[in-house]
Amino acid sequence: MGMDDDLITERRSVACPQVFGHLRQVTGGPARHAALVGCLTEYCRQHELTLCGVFTDREAMVAVRSPAFVGLLDALELPDAYGAVVPALGHLGPKHVVSERQRQIGATGTRLIVIRPFRPTTERVPLIGVSPGLQAQGDT
Repeated sequence: MGMDDDLITERRSVACPQVFGHLRQVTGGPARHAALVGCLTEYCRQHELTLCGVFTDREAMVAVRSPAFVGLLDALELPDAYGAVVPALGHLGPKHVVSERQRQIGATGTRLIVIRPFRPTTERVPLIGVSPGLQAQGDT
């Protein structure tokens, strides 16, 4: 065995890629925040990513460089950072700041991982095993 054997990746303990979450939570309390963090945590577990922290914007009017987003950008500058993860693009902020924030994340040389990349359609999909009458009651 030569010195080159030390360079084989399969023989090294390789950590899961490190990611940082970003949430925009204007409404809802601690239970909603816990559910959103749980969504990020479960996604990362399933995809062998290490969720190292979550930054949360809580203001309705979000500046492109809010404290939470600046924290995310700082974290993405860490040497082992792989990228940012969000439940949906809306968690980057209102429509008028999303593209700029995407650009700033890209400028760090890391990835942006969007769990639900597309907004669900507004078409109603009936729940399996639930009659339409019961579904309508829950919608009011």
